[in-house]
Amino acid sequence: MAERTAVVTGAGSGIGRACALGLLADGWTVVLTGRREEPLRETARLARDADRRRAVPEPADITDPAVVDDLFARVADRFGRLDLLFNNAADTMPYTPTEEVSAEDWHRVMDSIATGTFLCSRAAFRVMKDQSPRGGRIINNGAPSAQAPRPDSIAFTAAKHAVAGMTRSLSLDGRRYDISCGQIDIGNVTPADRPQPAVRQADGSLRVEPTMDVRHVVDMVRAMAALPVGVNVQSVLVIPSAMPYVGRG
Repeated sequence: MAERTAVVTGAGSGIGRACALGLLADGWTVVLTGRREEPLRETARLARDADRRRAVPEPADITDPAVVDDLFARVADRFGRLDLLFNNAADTMPYTPTEEVSAEDWHRVMDSIATGTFLCSRAAFRVMKDQSPRGGRIINNGAPSAQAPRPDSIAFTAAKHAVAGMTRSLSLDGRRYDISCGQIDIGNVTPADRPQPAVRQADGSLRVEPTMDVRHVVDMVRAMAALPVGVNVQSVLVIPSAMPYVGRG
């Protein structure tokens, strides 16, 4: 595979870190983006020796339009092109009844997920449509909540519905530029550094649910990223088989 360049948001921990390391192992140059520099550098240090030179930490606030535009301009200037954007970054909040959700928390969650996805995708479009050869791929990290929400999760659920809508719009608008956009909706992933927390059920109770290893998510993102231009996984749901999702609610 010719060397290709990816931007991964939220690359300092969790799914973003794991997927960034997977892409590095596949030969990608990966721009690691997030608000704090040290976690991004830790992700780079976790890469294999042979991959570390292609891990590029670039701290950025993806809710700031000027910062995002500058980030993608620098990526294009340094590497000559952008082949992949993985919109993964997200802020969350505790389960909270709708009537108690503050406007501050609403905007924080919506900005990190919906606004960040829009700003990064807009910047990626500008690079991808004008490069030669043109085109590229955007993968959005969605959530099962966009189809079957949990109680007391209105901000997160609304934000992920927005991501699902953007995935479809980006896929449609990208056709004329050879830009594909797909979405991966991810179920419960086993936490790396803490016990699995109890999560809200349809009846309002809390329950510890089955989880899966993050490597299965990484494998799917790697497979989507490896597709040739003109081939797309529009939407895929990856969940533990025993997770109470089908029939939820």
